[in-house]
Amino acid sequence: MENSAVVLHEGSQFSKRWKCAACFKQFSQELFLMEHIAWAGHSEHEPRCSSCKKHCKCLDALREHLLGPLAKKECAKQFAERGCSLCLALFESHDALTFHRSACCLGTASSQNLVQTSIAVNRRVQAANGHFAFKLKNQTLPTGNRRCSVALDCEMVGGGQDGSIELCASICLMDEDENALLLTYVKPHILVTNYRYSITSIWREDLVDAMPLKVVKEVVEAILYNGPNSCMDRKNAMLLVGHSLKYDLKCLGMEYPLHLLRDTACYPPLLRTNGASNKLKYLTRSYLGYQIQEGDAHNPYEDVVASMRLYRRMKKHVHTKPSSSGKRESIAARLRKYATELSLDTLLENNAYVQNTKANTASMGSSGRRRT
Repeated sequence: MENSAVVLHEGSQFSKRWKCAACFKQFSQELFLMEHIAWAGHSEHEPRCSSCKKHCKCLDALREHLLGPLAKKECAKQFAERGCSLCLALFESHDALTFHRSACCLGTASSQNLVQTSIAVNRRVQAANGHFAFKLKNQTLPTGNRRCSVALDCEMVGGGQDGSIELCASICLMDEDENALLLTYVKPHILVTNYRYSITSIWREDLVDAMPLKVVKEVVEAILYNGPNSCMDRKNAMLLVGHSLKYDLKCLGMEYPLHLLRDTACYPPLLRTNGASNKLKYLTRSYLGYQIQEGDAHNPYEDVVASMRLYRRMKKHVHTKPSSSGKRESIAARLRKYATELSLDTLLENNAYVQNTKANTASMGSSGRRRT
């Protein structure tokens, strides 16, 4: 993105428009364009149309640009012939697209890599949880400067008088090769009043001999931090992948460094066009090509595999690097440079217009709330 703005028309004064070189939005004044650049935060990491090179805020916006009811005709025509509906990439030929689809469309999680933790293993963990966790962790130690990643998913049941307290009842921890490092039921620390069977498929009998929550927390921390009693040493800590990880960590009573979290519910390209989080079921169907959570029941291993596959797919996206021909001027520097070129009267006039617009918008919103 070499130029942040171009003049759309060079005609009379009334036909002069300013256009953002990233998202192609048009403005009547250059000041409004500069405000848009400052707030939009366009970068080379945004999803981009392979045909017209338009930047989109998220992949859903790019999908609407290519496949929606108001899609751009030229881009939609090329995408219909040579585009992948999952990764939204455009290929040179139909043969290349056919070869790509065989690898892009994934199947459901294979049960061959699934290793359930039995009651005997649970007792072993209770007796020597540190040694067992470190043994599991040795299979996925980081190589070189690259951090390995582990995916986590928990299924919650309800506690308290009304069943509104989230309690961890089952957990799955999986490595990058889709091997289950830990898959077990968890015995909550308080009485369960709502098992939410339609979603969790958990009965009371499943939690009788389950692993206590305190032991589960110690095992998970030992796996993530490379061994027991090493929570303060973050040098070899692993990347934690998941969907809505804040709820999983909260029900486990854990905290994890923010810079090591890879949450598919918060990753900007995977958000909705309004900035809200998408459901894991929708993301798996739209970007991996298969269904999960059929019948509303959640399988922790199935969910954790989907989260890891989404993370790996987003990680493989090619990000265009800025041009090295010259040092690009920052947005803040461009705004300061532009402000110094304006007279004081023009700055005050434009600032008053912006403030009045914001005040009118706020008053309209408050009056609308009073009417409702």
